[in-house]
Amino acid sequence: MELTHVVYSLDLVGVGVFAISGALAAAEKRLDILGFLLFGTVTGIGGGTLRDLLLNTGEVFWIGDTAYLWMCVVAGVATWFLAHLFVSLSRVLLWADALGLALFSVLGTQKALAFDAPVLVAIGMGMMTATFGSLIRDGLLGRPPVLLEPDIYVTAAALGALSYVALDAQPWGQQIALPAAVAAAFALRAAAILFDLRLPKYQPRNPD
Repeated sequence: MELTHVVYSLDLVGVGVFAISGALAAAEKRLDILGFLLFGTVTGIGGGTLRDLLLNTGEVFWIGDTAYLWMCVVAGVATWFLAHLFVSLSRVLLWADALGLALFSVLGTQKALAFDAPVLVAIGMGMMTATFGSLIRDGLLGRPPVLLEPDIYVTAAALGALSYVALDAQPWGQQIALPAAVAAAFALRAAAILFDLRLPKYQPRNPD
């Protein structure tokens, strides 16, 4: 199977995992099935949607390929019936989310560069693709945003985006840029999960 097919399949699975996390948030609030579909869809495709709109790509990705939208619908409906099972598989979903985060951060950066976005903008678009859906979900539900959690999450997305930009800029690195950057982001997120890594918090200076 070609790398592009593998990446596309993983991209769909990542959207599904993100959609399940959004639907599970709806389950915590005991919403109806429409709430499951709404929060599943917002979480699954929210980041990529904002990226495409800001980049003015001409067509939002899930309009051109409705498989992404169907994946969100299927994930939302499945979670409505199987939320108790997904909760019991929370550890599996955590690792799947880590892979989705890594993949989305790199694919978002790659797409931004393909539309001639400046490097800094491309990195921001990669981070946005990976995290903005969750930010919208948490904002609508009145939950503390995942971006403000102390464990390493957004930092892993930033590493993936930066790694891709750095490798893609080198003639020898272009062939390995995508898998290597995804691996770097996933490795950092995995280390954070396994070893409870956290960025240091700001400590105000003693006025004395």
